Amino acid sequence: MDEALLQRVCATQHGFLEIQKVADEIHASHSAADVFRLATELFVAADYPVRSLATFLFGRLAATQPESLRFLRERVSRDADWRVQEILAKAFDRYCADTGYEAALPVIRDWLADPLANVRRAVTEGLRIWTGRPYFKTHPEVAIALLAALREDDSEYVRKSVGNALRDISKKHGALIRAELHSWDTGNRRVAQTCKLASRFLDSPKSRE
Repeated sequence: MDEALLQRVCATQHGFLEIQKVADEIHASHSAADVFRLATELFVAADYPVRSLATFLFGRLAATQPESLRFLRERVSRDADWRVQEILAKAFDRYCADTGYEAALPVIRDWLADPLANVRRAVTEGLRIWTGRPYFKTHPEVAIALLAALREDDSEYVRKSVGNALRDISKKHGALIRAELHSWDTGNRRVAQTCKLASRFLDSPKSRE
């Protein structure tokens, strides 16, 4: 890998935009096979920005290269650094965008059912704002149903992501979110926590009926 590009990545202390730019440059100038090989090598680095770069690269390949999608799910999801997990969410959204959100629905559902919280959260967080994405923009009820299914997820980390994602949707689809939340059993502590987050904007002018 070009040393100057690697230095740009390692110098990144906050945010991810520069890392993403480097990933785009590498993807544009190398074959898919070379990008996959490089990403695999980079992912064992000690520095999280380098592993983040590898994650972006896998995301660029995932729609056309099943092994990259599998690497994201099986390897990147187990990285201990929360910043790498943020990039995993972005990489999954890139896969969905390149595949087409409707066409990606089977994989979205499959990842949402994964036993590992980081995999589930990559979807709930990566697609935010869900109804700003093609397909879900015109089918908000599908996004709501997918998210609502995780309202009592074992992981608080996932439940917070779900609640916040539903809150985002409520800004334009308040009636749909209100109807969904009305059906929930808020006597369940986990469900109540998700509901509290999801309903935050329902009494606000930001929420449209």
